Amino acid sequence: MSDRPDDPEIPLAPFPTAAPANPFPPLGGEPAEPYLEDPEADPNAPVAGADWIETADAHDLPTAPEPVNPLLALGRFAFPPGEPPDEEGVAARDRRWTSRVIVIATVFLLIFNAVSIQNWSRQQAPGWVTTTVRRLADVWSEQIAQLGADQPRQAVRDGYEAARDADWPGEAPRP
Repeated sequence: MSDRPDDPEIPLAPFPTAAPANPFPPLGGEPAEPYLEDPEADPNAPVAGADWIETADAHDLPTAPEPVNPLLALGRFAFPPGEPPDEEGVAARDRRWTSRVIVIATVFLLIFNAVSIQNWSRQQAPGWVTTTVRRLADVWSEQIAQLGADQPRQAVRDGYEAARDADWPGEAPRP
C-alpha cells in the first residue's frame, strides 16, 4: 500500500519460478525448438556435455580494478614508495617530530608569554647573564605589547585576579 493512489499494486507473492514457454516464437516456416524438455526441471541444473563447472564460485571471478586517478598513478611511477623504515629510521622520525613540537611550543611561549622571561630573570642572582637576559626580555615584551600578543595573557590574568578578589557567598570576610 502506498500514499499515492496512482502507484500500481505491488504483489506480495514471490517472483514466479516456473520457466515460461519459449520466449522467442519461431520465425515463419521454422520448426519450433523445445525450450525445456521438462518445464519442471531446474534451468540451472548441469546438462550433460555442457561447459558448466560444478566447483565454480562467482566470488572467484576477477573483478574490475578500481579506477585510478592518472596523476596518482604517475606519482607512484615517478616516486615509488620506499621500504618501511627500520628501528633507527622510526627513532629518527620520532626525534624530528618531537623537535618540531618543542620549537613550535617555544615560539608560542616566546610570543604569548614574554612576561615570564622577565619574571624569571628578576628572580635570579644579579650577574652579566641575568642582566643581559632581563634587558632583552624587557625589549622583547615591549615589542610584543605593541603587536597586542600580550592581551590574551593579560585577559586571563585579569580574570584570575577578579575571581580571587571577588566576595563569594558563604565566605568569611577577609581581614
